[in-house]
Amino acid sequence: MQMNYIKKSILFLILAGMFLSGEKVYAEKTLLSVSVDSAAILIGEQTVLHLTMTTDKAKKVRLIIPRDTLMQGVEVLDASKPDSTLIENGRLLIKQDLLVTSFDSALYLLPPFIAIDGTDTVYSNQIALKVSTLPVINKYYDIKGAWKPPFVLADYYVWIFGVLTTLFLICVVGYMIQRKRNKLSILPFKKAEPQLPPFDQAIKDLDEVKQQKLWQQGRNKEYYTLITEALRRYIVGRFGLGAMEMTSNEILDEIYKLEDVESAYESLKQIMQLSDFVKFAKFTPLPDENDLSLMNAYLFVNQTKPVVVAPSDEKAKEKEESDSSEMNNSIEIKK
Repeated sequence: MQMNYIKKSILFLILAGMFLSGEKVYAEKTLLSVSVDSAAILIGEQTVLHLTMTTDKAKKVRLIIPRDTLMQGVEVLDASKPDSTLIENGRLLIKQDLLVTSFDSALYLLPPFIAIDGTDTVYSNQIALKVSTLPVINKYYDIKGAWKPPFVLADYYVWIFGVLTTLFLICVVGYMIQRKRNKLSILPFKKAEPQLPPFDQAIKDLDEVKQQKLWQQGRNKEYYTLITEALRRYIVGRFGLGAMEMTSNEILDEIYKLEDVESAYESLKQIMQLSDFVKFAKFTPLPDENDLSLMNAYLFVNQTKPVVVAPSDEKAKEKEESDSSEMNNSIEIKK
């Protein structure tokens, strides 16, 4: 009886030792597993593989992660950094995720992942990944007509601005041409010079022509043009005639009708006729004729200059007329 007890005790000790030894071996073994978020994806879609490895803290285990492809047709896009967590019994839990995709439709049996544990090689479980093409819808629709886009004013800002700018520039150019024709300053706010009386302005213009000595340089046409324009402006201011738009003959006819300028008619006639010959018939006058034309221009202006009567002269004339009238009356009374 005692012998049987001893045998049972020894057998119990042996079994307990074997159990503890097996538990220690199991505790030291490295485990590697993999799971997937979605085992069925469409071409070009992505899914995540979750790697989980459990090993002892003291061990140096190396997990092999493919960089570009898991297998032909399955690509690795990104790999997260390993996340380590210390658990019970001195064990270490390491997690890592892989982002994968595929552009070929097929049913893939992904190869197991590998971990190197010293001299041992640990393999993970295998998972399947199904990649499908987009479904084809065999349904046809009639061609729709073109849609007219809604009216948006902002789309036409460039055209509106261009048209307004063009109109503004046309108005500015027209304004400048008009003021140039009227011999006015282009800038409207520029202080205008005081206008001289027609006689003084005509003498000033003729003096400028004389100083330029144009006919001495062979510029006969310009010489006679400036003389006739100075006389035309004088006639406009002095007699109120539209001389700037009239022909030479029309001007002469109007001047001839004025009795107070009959003596100056011949002077003006010589200038106008010779000027037309030079400007339209390319006639070349003699030097004496050029000098005579300018002299006649001065003569015409001076002969037609309005006579200004001083107030004292007017009173003396009125007194003289009054005295003459009284004398006549007294003579009649005596008679």
